[in-house]
Amino acid sequence: MESSTTTSYSVVSELEGTLLKNPKPFAYFMLVAFEASGLIRFAILLLFWPIIALLDVLGYRNGSLKFMIFVATAGLHESEIESVARAVLPKFFMDDISIDAWRPFGMCEKRVVVTRMPRVMVERFAKDHLRADEVIGTEIVVNRFGYATGLIQDTDVDRSVFNSVANLFAVGRPQLGLGRPPISTSPTFLSLCEEQVHAPVPSNYNCHNQGLHVQPLPVIFHDGRLVKLPTPATALVILLWIPFGIILAMIRIFVGFLLPLWAIPYVSRIFNIRFIVKGKPPAPASAGNPGVLFVCTHRTLMDPVVLSYVLGRSIPAVTYSISRLSEILSPIPTFRLTRTREVDAEMIKKELSNGDLVVYPEGTTCREPFLLRFSALFAELTDKIVPVAMNYRVGFFHATTARGWKGLDPIFFFMNPRPVYEVTFLNQLEVEATCSSGKSPYDVANYVQRILAATLGFECTNFTRKDKYKVLAGNDGTVSYLSILDQVKKVVTTFKPFFH
Repeated sequence: MESSTTTSYSVVSELEGTLLKNPKPFAYFMLVAFEASGLIRFAILLLFWPIIALLDVLGYRNGSLKFMIFVATAGLHESEIESVARAVLPKFFMDDISIDAWRPFGMCEKRVVVTRMPRVMVERFAKDHLRADEVIGTEIVVNRFGYATGLIQDTDVDRSVFNSVANLFAVGRPQLGLGRPPISTSPTFLSLCEEQVHAPVPSNYNCHNQGLHVQPLPVIFHDGRLVKLPTPATALVILLWIPFGIILAMIRIFVGFLLPLWAIPYVSRIFNIRFIVKGKPPAPASAGNPGVLFVCTHRTLMDPVVLSYVLGRSIPAVTYSISRLSEILSPIPTFRLTRTREVDAEMIKKELSNGDLVVYPEGTTCREPFLLRFSALFAELTDKIVPVAMNYRVGFFHATTARGWKGLDPIFFFMNPRPVYEVTFLNQLEVEATCSSGKSPYDVANYVQRILAATLGFECTNFTRKDKYKVLAGNDGTVSYLSILDQVKKVVTTFKPFFH
């Protein structure tokens, strides 16, 4: 194929139904409604789903799209929509990627993504993970105070996309166009492309440009409370479950306070909570001897509590950013890090002299199958190190948040119908693998990270707590201890979206 009309081999691809397998964007608007606003807007949008579906069936695609955009975004601050697009949507987009469509898309030097969804919802994912150069979508009208009106700038979405692609390629046509066959009389961007491939893209399709072989960049950091994509059926189940889930969570937490730690794993089966323990945990430290340091992967706020449950005894935990409420409700002792290395080292040594202790060298939780970089501080303080691989599975709600109030984390965990926790005890490190044999703390920390990642089937990364919070919350994750009045304001802000 001749490619002299452009400086590089270019592709323009539709997102919905092409790069994404799902052609319907409804579930993504449900995510915006829930995460940026709250349960009321989530329920209202679900209530209007039959009308939206009917408009689609009758051929009023623009009408159904405008209706979804209005219900999901009207009254939201633009920054709230951007926050969801940055922290929540990429994970769900990535889970729905069509590899057959990605293959020719990723082989081109210049990549353009077009979507009927608002550009603000898609742009971060497309540029950061699909390596797109440009994103063309609908534009939400924002008032002078920064709030979305729920309206879009263009009347005919397909015509607007066509014009934008034509302007982008004013000199030379794009070589390849990927998209669904036209179903309206409006011109589509595919007519501007030299070669047109209709979705679903055949698995044996060979792009004429074989120069690049890149993969989508994985989603390592992810926020939001919902585990599953809220399709209409799933969203209905979640809404019906929430009242029962709240009651069940209160019962589970109350029973956990009443019973001794050793009894929890046995009684938990009655409440549909499962603990899976592998490996042989060490015996408790004897009187007068320093304890072992449990070095664990960090998945949720419940990690140190679950470790104490399966060991049958209280293991103090070193923490940093848990809420004051979580500290008060915790059935085990907790000790806050100051992030001053000398002070923290002395505190950990002191606690180890009194018995066993648990630390989380990642410094924060990570949901995806990756381990963040391990701080080397733990390796400097003791050679009695027991790595512990921890993981969990939930059905409806995530028990971690970077953008919301962490005090609700245990409640969301116990609201799940059948939460499962896996705890794998590895052998205590040999002396030859510790700093006592002359190894550097960084080598020890990296070694522990590698063996824990191998146990869980995860990948090691060099990302840190700061990287996570920069992506998910737009800050560096530094905790400032708030006054009581400030904490009350934060709680009120957390529940404010329910009344939008």
